[in-house]
Amino acid sequence: MIRKLWQPMWHLAILSTLAAAAESLAQQPALQQQNISPAASAPGAVQQALDALKDHQPQRALDLLTKAIAANPNDATANLLAATTAVELNRPELAVTYGERARTLAPGNWKIDTTLVIAYAMAGNTRERDAERATLHALHDAGKEPDAKQTSGFLLDRFHVSRYTVDAVEYFAPVGKFHIYYCFFVRNGDGQRVWQINAQSDDFNQASWAKAYPKQAADGQRQYQLTGEGDGVRNDYRSFSGSPNYDWIKARVIDIINAQAVPFPGEAAHPNG
Repeated sequence: MIRKLWQPMWHLAILSTLAAAAESLAQQPALQQQNISPAASAPGAVQQALDALKDHQPQRALDLLTKAIAANPNDATANLLAATTAVELNRPELAVTYGERARTLAPGNWKIDTTLVIAYAMAGNTRERDAERATLHALHDAGKEPDAKQTSGFLLDRFHVSRYTVDAVEYFAPVGKFHIYYCFFVRNGDGQRVWQINAQSDDFNQASWAKAYPKQAADGQRQYQLTGEGDGVRNDYRSFSGSPNYDWIKARVIDIINAQAVPFPGEAAHPNG
């Protein structure tokens, strides 16, 4: 059984757009909802912002949080929630600003790292993104942070391709019988998941590849596959070998989505996306 996937705070029951993506994780238990404690300095504004997010009004939430932060710039909770709300509004530069401020106010907070990693990714700040990835892996491996230790991965990136939004998940260690390293959830304009693309390396294909390329296998390289699935349909896109590199894989996923000449299988269930 795959352990729960950590969701940044904007992925909770507050925001429904990624609930469908979360539900699509094969063999995963329901994601644990995390509670956000309103800051003591501005409980009314923060709670109103949370209510606005629950009502799918992220811009109103950000407006409320902006006022709360103006009244108390040292409110770490308001800054972190503003960062996650800015991500939801596709304003990564603003998310970085608020996220970095939250990290300064509350250093070592795992939740801030899970928000900053996607903010950096969306903003194109590759060096900072990779530093956050390393931090998250270190926290998970150290086992000192309960939330980090109990999770199987984290949301790494969100990007847009054609009329789709793609959420990329990175796992701390490959999960499932097919050993999935990255999973890309493809959503339509209504936020409904219509397809997913997996970067995986299963033992069966690895065994035959290792026989053909023993030196590379001895060096720790593997053969990988990009596969797609949804609504009972499965596609095998391509194989590659070496070591999994996120940016290279992301580029291939973008190519796959751009080459999709017909609707994804899941779009039949959500025709208005």
